[in-house]
Amino acid sequence: MRKICKSLLIGTSIMLIGAVISISCGRQDSLSLTRLFGASNAIQISSQTLPAKDLRTAIIEVAQTVMPAVVHVEVTQQQVVANPFSPFENDPFFHFFFQQPQMPRKFKRELKGLGTGMIIDTRGHILTNNHVVSGATKITVVLSDGNQFPAKVVGTDPKTDLAVIRISAKNLPPAVTFGDSDKMQVGEWVVAIGHPRGLYQTVTQGIISAKHRQGITEPSNYQDFLQTDAAINPGNSGGPLLNLNGEVIGVNAAIASESGGFEGIGFAIPSTMAVHVANALIEKGKVERGWLGITVQDVTPEKAKTLGLDTPKGALVVDIVRGGPAAKGGLRADDVILAINGQDVTDAGMLRNVVAGIRIGEAAQVTVWRGKTRQVLPITIGDLQDASKLMSAGVWERLGVELHPIKPAEAGRYGLSDGQGVVITRLDPKGPMAEVGFEVDDIIVQVNDQGIDSIDTLDTVLANVHPSQKISIVAIDHRSGQTATVQVKVR
Repeated sequence: MRKICKSLLIGTSIMLIGAVISISCGRQDSLSLTRLFGASNAIQISSQTLPAKDLRTAIIEVAQTVMPAVVHVEVTQQQVVANPFSPFENDPFFHFFFQQPQMPRKFKRELKGLGTGMIIDTRGHILTNNHVVSGATKITVVLSDGNQFPAKVVGTDPKTDLAVIRISAKNLPPAVTFGDSDKMQVGEWVVAIGHPRGLYQTVTQGIISAKHRQGITEPSNYQDFLQTDAAINPGNSGGPLLNLNGEVIGVNAAIASESGGFEGIGFAIPSTMAVHVANALIEKGKVERGWLGITVQDVTPEKAKTLGLDTPKGALVVDIVRGGPAAKGGLRADDVILAINGQDVTDAGMLRNVVAGIRIGEAAQVTVWRGKTRQVLPITIGDLQDASKLMSAGVWERLGVELHPIKPAEAGRYGLSDGQGVVITRLDPKGPMAEVGFEVDDIIVQVNDQGIDSIDTLDTVLANVHPSQKISIVAIDHRSGQTATVQVKVR
């Protein structure tokens, strides 16, 4: 049975850094992301064997070697908020007491954010978290020697919470070296360097508490976290988690906390995933991922017994996108995916990561359990970017809306994180959404308590909703900036 832990980090003048909604404390089976993503030509993963270290001096050596490459990231974000008095602006008693005949409907406010980053090459590229820089109107990087430089965003990947920014500077400190996170073992010593709560160049130490944690942030994200008890606090986000050889084996990203401060449970994005994403963002400004066009879930013991499986393993197919790669390849609902290209699939989260790492256009050999027998289906992997076209058609059919992912400027305007919410771009006048009063430019934030960060996520939620059934939509009115919950009947 999985224990669910909750956390909420609350700030005043600083943005939330390293917040985690919920974490899964259950065991996760091994997944080698090195095999999935490999090492790119731009940033390489070191293959050297770690020598024995004297713990008395090892952390000192790591700190002295890596600290110059760790930078402080300061961000400014503009946010538009609704005037709390605007609902009363037509009230004559309000005007009598406050004597304000006309009031602005919105106010602008400025938020400051703190985070950490690491220099990854001689060209000034810096790796950090997406949530550190998302929606920022100004980014300033402070080097270890105190010099400051304006930074520009090269690319962001909300799905892994990673981002690459760049500064124009000469004579930069040596870049960090990346180690292989797959080779790290539970119990190994690690070191974290960052700027918790603005305290420059803070070094903490701990161990790898667990590997392959999933379900830490949004369920639609790509996750394979390292868990550590090295102290991580708001401001550490984007900083390195290092082995005793001074190699980066993780990017600190989140904590689980009831108090908002460190409580011994921190999470880092593994280096194998970080290197793949960083190289893609530098090369193309985005991350291309493979796509099957299916909705899956973990196989429960009860379902495994019904299907004739010895153990509850694999990913159960519950829905298939019409016209998608899986549909064309012959995959069916109630199939259980056991392996892809010979690599065992233990659960739905692992399947998502495996497929994302397969080259687009490759004919993958998908092993399924169907009718109490194993079958192998060759399925050509599609492009996740193309998925939105098929997803959009389904959403239009059921809700009568066209949508696009929220842009950083839009997110900042309404106090949302980059990637949080989707914006309405077109409405069917006779569709379900228009009938209850939605307008173009309104933002959908949640559906049935599920955070919506993409059309893909919304389509997945709708896949479990029957025709004529009502869904609960949390949305932001683009005119007032106010949030409301609306019930909509799905077609």
